[in-house]
Amino acid sequence: MYTKTTHHITISVDPVFLEDQSLPLENHYVWAYQVWIENQGPIMVQLLSRTWRITDGNGLMHEVKGEGVVGETPWIAPGAIYQYVSGTPLSTPSGVMEGVYHMKTHAGDLFDVIIPAFSLDSPYETAVMH
Repeated sequence: MYTKTTHHITISVDPVFLEDQSLPLENHYVWAYQVWIENQGPIMVQLLSRTWRITDGNGLMHEVKGEGVVGETPWIAPGAIYQYVSGTPLSTPSGVMEGVYHMKTHAGDLFDVIIPAFSLDSPYETAVMH
């Protein structure tokens, strides 16, 4: 599990390699990742949008921006946890994801919450010791 707290919002991510959706002979590898967004602050916040940076095993990075997460722009009350599951494919057997959630308070103040970098690893990756 990967965890990071920014502005009293704790983001935890647990990635899982999806063997049944991956086709290694066709360079198609798929991961699901479960995210928990916990509001440890004293005020209600809303997740407006997100920016992901996904880097494959060759170092090729692409950025994904969009409104909300999984079609929702949830309000998260103090002490509450919002949870969702999403996924990503790669053309390499490993990679890294990281990003930012763009949020606002009930008063309309905007702020960013860091999504911790997390590793996408498959059993098809071969580690080389130097």
